[in-house]
Amino acid sequence: MEEKKLYNAVRKTITLADGRRIEIETGKLAKQADGSVVVKMGDTMLLGTVVAAKDAKPDTDFMPLQVEYKEKYAACGRYPGGFMKREGKANDSEVLVARLIDRALRPLFPSDYHAEVYVTVTLISADKDIQPDALAGLAASAALAVSDIPFGGPISEVRVVRRNGEYAINPNFSEMPECDLDIMVGGTIDNILMVEGEMKEVSEEVMLGAIKFAHEEIKKHCAVQIELSKELGKDVKRTYCHEVNDEELRQTIVRELYDKAYAIATSGTMKHEREDLFNALEAEFASRYTEEELVEKAPLIHKYFHDDVQKKAMRNMILDEGKRLDGRRTDEIRPIWCEVGYLPAAHGSAIFTRGETQSLTTVTLGTKLDEKVKDEVLVQGTEQFVLHYNFPPFSTGEAKAARGLSRREIGHGHLAWRALKPMVPLGEENPYAVRVVSDILESNGSSSMATVCAGTLALMDAGVKLKKPVSGIAMGLISDSQTGKWAVLSDILGDEDHLGDMDFKVTGTRDGITATQMDIKVDGLSYEVLAAALEQARKGRMHILDKITECIAEPRADYKPCVPRIVQITIPQDMIGSVIGPGGKVIQDIQKTTNTTITITEEDNKGIVDIFGIDKAALDGALARIKAIVAIPEVGETYHGRIRSIVAFGAFVEIMPGKDALLHISEIDYKRFETMEETGLKEGDEIDVKLIGIDPKTGKLKLSRKALLPKPEGYVERERRPRPERRERHERKEE
Repeated sequence: MEEKKLYNAVRKTITLADGRRIEIETGKLAKQADGSVVVKMGDTMLLGTVVAAKDAKPDTDFMPLQVEYKEKYAACGRYPGGFMKREGKANDSEVLVARLIDRALRPLFPSDYHAEVYVTVTLISADKDIQPDALAGLAASAALAVSDIPFGGPISEVRVVRRNGEYAINPNFSEMPECDLDIMVGGTIDNILMVEGEMKEVSEEVMLGAIKFAHEEIKKHCAVQIELSKELGKDVKRTYCHEVNDEELRQTIVRELYDKAYAIATSGTMKHEREDLFNALEAEFASRYTEEELVEKAPLIHKYFHDDVQKKAMRNMILDEGKRLDGRRTDEIRPIWCEVGYLPAAHGSAIFTRGETQSLTTVTLGTKLDEKVKDEVLVQGTEQFVLHYNFPPFSTGEAKAARGLSRREIGHGHLAWRALKPMVPLGEENPYAVRVVSDILESNGSSSMATVCAGTLALMDAGVKLKKPVSGIAMGLISDSQTGKWAVLSDILGDEDHLGDMDFKVTGTRDGITATQMDIKVDGLSYEVLAAALEQARKGRMHILDKITECIAEPRADYKPCVPRIVQITIPQDMIGSVIGPGGKVIQDIQKTTNTTITITEEDNKGIVDIFGIDKAALDGALARIKAIVAIPEVGETYHGRIRSIVAFGAFVEIMPGKDALLHISEIDYKRFETMEETGLKEGDEIDVKLIGIDPKTGKLKLSRKALLPKPEGYVERERRPRPERRERHERKEE
């Protein structure tokens, strides 16, 4: 009897330009989800699922989308670390991938769709050389494509890099060191939605070329998903009704309040004053209704006032008059003031204030032991440079408690870290572990870019030899598809970010871009507009760099007195064991007696020794002992040694830590001694000796004490008779 198949899998294939294949499979796993797929490339497999609530919760007027990305350790045959030996909460890398997916998906859900949607992407099999984050957006979108959840996609995300001047899609881990550009790009078949990544001082033209190159690949991914959706009959989505509208009320609000809102928008007031005026205008209109009527009408009044009055008034003001909420021109940067060294006990500190946005940033320098340890599914190692970003509620005047680290804080900190990382010296150029912490004290417009600027200032204040100063700027866009008008805004406010069609952050030096993050909320944004935004951003970055270098032009010549000092030396690989000693005995003794911290790492067949001490005397003491251990004895040099043992034919003298040499009884003095007792030497005595030879076969060292003594008058060196075998060689030589 033929066995009945219990599932019906459907597969589609995407072929990359270099011949590699991406396979999308549905109908085999997680069939109770509204949509599920497995995306496979090589041995890497990601399970993407999506589930949506049947209806929206009462009074929900936003898109409650939750995206999770999780990597399973079993995917590549590894045990999780820690006591529990199981996966825990999402680490920073997983949060960052989830944010990339969220930012591409969120703008494409219908504006009136408010049911809870949960997207989960899980790495279930991992090829150690394939980067799974480049496939996560495709997995999430494909899961939506095979569901009946309303969605304006599909989308895909790809990583585009540049190697040797050529762009490439979704490279492997092993290919990344050769790249000078690394960005993730998300988009639909028609539009770019999201860009984020890092670069090594590339030009605006190079970055724009990378975005265009990525979009051509994204179009192919989207076409395959559209084909799959139609084949499964999922191109027709579920019906829903999540909003009840009152057109008469909307028209009344627009008619009565638009002009008043426009007047507030053009008044040039500060953030909180402007908010108070808008809130008062809305409250005045709502006061004409009874409490019973407001139960139904209050949410609608707020929605219509915000979307059709406040938002449109602010947008029209910019497009029609070229005037912004705070009275600036579209390309004008808010006033900036900076200060370095504000915190006297910190290793480095700076305040960067731009308009109503302020960052207090500190730098702390530590040892190799302070480096961040990375133990992820596919990435292990350490990070010498870290950056942390904190956004407390008081920075926006909110009266609420700070409850842990938000995903936004992780994302903003990562962007600032990417911006500064290419300019922070690492490895042999800088022995310190470097931690930058940005505490946002005020916020009204791009605090992540303020973090980049404050980080540059604080690093130079700390004496870190930053290769070049870095600045950052947040750009915005207001556009009207009906009139064709558009305006690019430099240094956007929080309200301009909220009401605008694009949020575009760019960081870099005077010579090129180091990082970018872009979210586009409007269809059909042309490359002409992107190019204009990039050029306007470049000019803004140069203006901000001028302000930074006016405050501090270059890194301080030396570290501050409060900074513990590090000396780094290189030793031969075969001497690492000698410095450590059996069971760590030698290195522990050095640290204890000199009050230092010493770390040794093996790189490129050599030992890198970092000595970390609180003062110069401690460093010098530890350095002298290590140099003595690794020093190579030289014939003809004089050494001050200690007698370790006495034997019948001489004494063994320690001339360097761990290095003993024979002082033969005949080399002690010009006198002839028959026994060692006659010499008067004993164990523990310290004497000066000269190294007179090294046996080429055994490497044994030969010492002489008498070579350092004055030769007695009339002394004649007694000729030594060679041993038989030596006599034979001597005779052959004479012949």
